[in-house]
Amino acid sequence: MGASDESRKEMKAKSGATVGETVRTVIYAILIALAIRTFAFEPFNIPSGSMEPTILVGDYVFVAKYAYGYSRYSFPFSLPLFSGRIFFHKPKRGDVVVFRLPRDPSIDYIKRLIGLPGDRIQMRNSVLYINGKPVQRRQVQDFVERGRHGVLHHYPQYIETLPNGVSYHAVYMDPTEPLDNTPVFVVPPGHYFMMGDNRDDSTDSRVPENQGGVGFVPAANLVGRADMLFFSTNGRYPFWKVWDWPWDIRFSRIFTFIS
Repeated sequence: MGASDESRKEMKAKSGATVGETVRTVIYAILIALAIRTFAFEPFNIPSGSMEPTILVGDYVFVAKYAYGYSRYSFPFSLPLFSGRIFFHKPKRGDVVVFRLPRDPSIDYIKRLIGLPGDRIQMRNSVLYINGKPVQRRQVQDFVERGRHGVLHHYPQYIETLPNGVSYHAVYMDPTEPLDNTPVFVVPPGHYFMMGDNRDDSTDSRVPENQGGVGFVPAANLVGRADMLFFSTNGRYPFWKVWDWPWDIRFSRIFTFIS
């Protein structure tokens, strides 16, 4: 009887140790995941077409959190541990940036950084001007998008090259849109000017905050640089149709770098 009781105690002790090890492993895994998400890379899903054709609806991107240093928006729940940024690295013109919307910091936006502090930015007849000079561009094959009921739409597409040599594709759906002709925006110190690559379907720094837009983005609101697409789905099928998933995935976009 005594031997049996000792065996039960040993089994309980082993069971307790196993449960404790499992709990510790889970806690360690959560802490490691939080550290990676906070200091290294954070995944984001793209719900809008404002960055087409560079980033499509249904793309999933890895954002490098360390690229510009850290602010309160680098941390879960935007904990106000300090003000401004630490370990700050200046972003480069042409970077694709995730940032917190100045008028509502609970919302993440993704745009391309066009204007640096002190720059003068303007759109004239669908041509982007930086500091009074037109950005180089050349027209390429139309961007084709499938709309409702499977109808294909063709939009003019250009390769634009910024003054520092960064090139990307930009789409202009309608050259008569109000945002294709703007006043001159002078970027204030410590702020940045953001634009979507889908120029006529992007609420960005061309629209002031008091008009429901983005306005100038403070350095403290930068979350990180979008570096890589790690998954992509066109969203044609609902999530519960597991058998259709293979036809929903854009395999050619997986693990591609963003430029």
